[in-house]
Amino acid sequence: MIIPGQSDIQSRFLREFTAHEMAIRAYVRRLVPSRSDADDVMQEVAVVLWSKFSELRPGGDFKSWAFGVAKYAVLSWRRDKGRDRLVLDDDVVETLADETAVDEPRLQQQRVALETCLAKLDVTQRGLLMRAYEAGVPIQTVARQSGRTVAGFYQWLHRMRRMLLDCIKRGRVWA
Repeated sequence: MIIPGQSDIQSRFLREFTAHEMAIRAYVRRLVPSRSDADDVMQEVAVVLWSKFSELRPGGDFKSWAFGVAKYAVLSWRRDKGRDRLVLDDDVVETLADETAVDEPRLQQQRVALETCLAKLDVTQRGLLMRAYEAGVPIQTVARQSGRTVAGFYQWLHRMRRMLLDCIKRGRVWA
């Protein structure tokens, strides 16, 4: 059964969430020790955002609101993992969360610049570069796929990083 206006709410939520999901995920990722933990927290964040979306005032800042929800989800996750030595103290999480929220506009500009610079690479270079950073893929495998020795691949990777950094700096618009 469709509740009148429900599809409008769903559409608005999905537009906002998909527009900001990468930033929210990056925010969470900076506050928890692993990608797996970030995925777990993001599931909780998405559920809470959806369940409380009607409480966000019309025209409200979805990303800031989502960062607040994410911060509390991380703190809750931290409490659940309290005995784990890899978990940060609440005050450290609070500080990181606040600093991350302040840095987000600059970080977003950097992500856009990186995407622009990556798009300038040819498909083969971009594919090898992305594969080198893929979780669980040994660098030896990527080196072999590139036709280079491991040492040669690391040199190539260093040159690519340097080239991307120079590209990003040329396009810099952040402080």
